[in-house]
Amino acid sequence: MTKKIGFIVGSLRTASYNKKVAEKFAELLPAGFEAEFIEIGNLPLYNEDLDAENNVPVEWQAFRDQVAPLDGIFFFTPEYNRSVPAALKNALDVGSRPYGASVWGGKPALVVSVSPGGIGGFGANHHLRQSLVFLDMPTLQQPEAYIGGIVNLVDENGVIAEGTVNFFRTIITKYVDFYNKLKA
Repeated sequence: MTKKIGFIVGSLRTASYNKKVAEKFAELLPAGFEAEFIEIGNLPLYNEDLDAENNVPVEWQAFRDQVAPLDGIFFFTPEYNRSVPAALKNALDVGSRPYGASVWGGKPALVVSVSPGGIGGFGANHHLRQSLVFLDMPTLQQPEAYIGGIVNLVDENGVIAEGTVNFFRTIITKYVDFYNKLKA
């Protein structure tokens, strides 16, 4: 049976490097795993009153319904002010509520941070991991996926350097092993 892995890209920019990296990861998934991209840019900001009043925005419910049946999640995030973008944090909040009905729990996760800077989004990567601990999402620890200097790893045609793609393959192989151990 094919495992559906949700791909959530924290950058909303059309020409996002994170999106380009996510698309490459999707291409590299092995047989038996399939990427499903999840839109987060259309989610209204989380407000608990709307859940309490049973006035849930349709975008929230569609998002929750899309994430709930997934087998795992890959997160791709840029770093904004040493943390994750607001859209990504909002998606985590929307999916974790109402209390006791989180769609995240138990889903094996992968965090990939992509940045033009040399430290590869270290702050965002670790802030996201803090939230995933609370959300009960076991997260691949090694290899760490900090993709720094991305502007030097993608050519004018949008092709990612082969050495970097080989690193992506290593990450995916380790995730698949991690996933299989958790689900055994």
